[in-house]
Amino acid sequence: MSLGVGDPAPDFELPGTGDRTYSLADFAGRPLVLVFYPGDDTPVCTKQLNSYNDGLDQFEELDAQVVGISAQDVGSHEKFSDKHGFGFPLLSDPDKTVAAAYGILGPIGFPRRSVFIIDADGIVRYAHRAIAGLTYRPVSELLGALGKLG
Repeated sequence: MSLGVGDPAPDFELPGTGDRTYSLADFAGRPLVLVFYPGDDTPVCTKQLNSYNDGLDQFEELDAQVVGISAQDVGSHEKFSDKHGFGFPLLSDPDKTVAAAYGILGPIGFPRRSVFIIDADGIVRYAHRAIAGLTYRPVSELLGALGKLG
């Protein structure tokens, strides 16, 4: 069964940028925009994460935290983040356990580009899983979903 809107968000604990480990509990009490992306420094992922970084002030106005997750190691994430100046953490899920918990693994085991918005109480309020992964959800759509959390 796939994780959907209204379900409790699966907990996680993953290493990430900034030389620390992050868990779902770290973001309790505020909305979380959880962005699963296929790979560091790939064309669509770079465009996607840069667009979210450019909209970071708008996310922060809604008290929302953006977090990226992919299977690359923390070293790769640090280089990618430093290169583009991301103002949000990138987490490493090399064995794809968290991707599996969120139901985003494709038929051959690759994580699909996906975004989940989790409310302050840890409940999924928005879920999008891309089929092809060549496009991503725009900042305006995510802000609209966050605005409905009220």
